[in-house]
Amino acid sequence: MHLLHTTTKKLEEFVDPPDYAILSHRWREEEVLFTDIHQEHVKGMKGYAKVEGCCEQARRDGYQYVWIDTCCIDKNSSAALAEAVNSMFTWYENAQVCYVYLDDVADNGDPETESTFAKSEWFTRGWTLQELIAPTSLFFFDNRWREIGSKNSLAGLLSSITRVHADVLTRVNAGSDKLMTTRVSFSVATKMSWAAGRRTTRPEDRAYSLMGIFKVHMPVIYGEGVKNAFFRLQLEIMRTSHDQSIFAW
Repeated sequence: MHLLHTTTKKLEEFVDPPDYAILSHRWREEEVLFTDIHQEHVKGMKGYAKVEGCCEQARRDGYQYVWIDTCCIDKNSSAALAEAVNSMFTWYENAQVCYVYLDDVADNGDPETESTFAKSEWFTRGWTLQELIAPTSLFFFDNRWREIGSKNSLAGLLSSITRVHADVLTRVNAGSDKLMTTRVSFSVATKMSWAAGRRTTRPEDRAYSLMGIFKVHMPVIYGEGVKNAFFRLQLEIMRTSHDQSIFAW
């Protein structure tokens, strides 16, 4: 796992990573990639301000390292990409804190159902579903890195926006297993419904982005098509679950 040092802006690789913050965001034009982060031109890239903002927030919170998907995954390596896709949920789950950066929200005032917060594109993307559910500690920020609120404080509103039950977001009755509420208490069909209507840039990611929610792993085969990817996902779920509601999908 590669982590970005919040002061040096250098990537470091860990087998047993230290405490780290993690970023959730919407990909935009000219993001800073793995191949860019150590280059001289990186500070002139449009996406660098987001990296800087994330590092600054992490430093304020006392973290030396952050994980940002744009620059911490070597997408030129099929092995590294497959590991990241299969580990993504765990990486968000194990982070000490997750920062959700909403570049299309300019006001950190009280969010409500009809606010720009509720209408952010972040809530329409496939990967951000697990990024919302997995972390224990999660905070939302507007496009100037002003805090909007936490997952716990906004649980009711977030549930109405995403259809994910508030108990999943706040981990009520999760006991010693902080994901029990997510993985056991709700049917396969219910969990699938949380992802309905969400979009991904690559069609197969509609299935791959759900692996962590269902606690399954499978090979990443970009180019196989969304139908094949979902078929393989269903097979993996059936290996570990007897929930008949899966056939509704």
